[in-house]
Amino acid sequence: MTGVKFVSSWSGGKDSALAVYRAIQAGNTPAMLWTMFEKDQTHSKSHALPLEIIQAQAKQMGVPSMIRKADWAGYEMQFIDAMRVCKEHGIPKAVFGDIDLEDHLLWVQTMCAKVGMEAYHPLWDEPRRKLLEEFIAEGFEAYVVVVNTKMMPAEFLGRRFTIELIDELEALGIDSCGESGEFHTVVVGGPLFKERIPVIMNETIEKDGYVFLKCEIEKDTPAD
Repeated sequence: MTGVKFVSSWSGGKDSALAVYRAIQAGNTPAMLWTMFEKDQTHSKSHALPLEIIQAQAKQMGVPSMIRKADWAGYEMQFIDAMRVCKEHGIPKAVFGDIDLEDHLLWVQTMCAKVGMEAYHPLWDEPRRKLLEEFIAEGFEAYVVVVNTKMMPAEFLGRRFTIELIDELEALGIDSCGESGEFHTVVVGGPLFKERIPVIMNETIEKDGYVFLKCEIEKDTPAD
């Protein structure tokens, strides 16, 4: 099915970006970016991105953004309600960046089915390395902004996502896709965006075995 409006489960990272890109290449139309934030917090789940980054990504794609907030206990309810709202607004398809985690695929399909939404996984069951190489070859620019220090060294924080980085991670026996939560990325440039997003990443935050890079939009500096 092509030419159909879709909502993207948008993390702001590499997998969701490539999934949206592939969905568009297949002839579908992005109509909404949906992002889940931490309950009572100002950043997104997992990727810990602030609202201004998510909004900047949506603006550069020319697509509206929908934010929901939940802790893990309330995640399912918020997920289903977000999908219901999209369906009511004439968006019948939801795009996800899952690659090969069967349990999550089945959960997503089950949740979408409850409101009659089609779950679409453009990256599903393809070799992880192939997808990563495609992401880079298509011109996407992404950086590692979260590292699970129980699974990989903190020194990878802030690194640009490149073939060299992939090789380094794989040499250490680390999944270069980060499918088990080893790390998360933020996409700041590439074929989805009209212009590159000027992001500053400097302050490092450590919490519960994770290190995060605080991201913000670079503000224009006044001329002398």
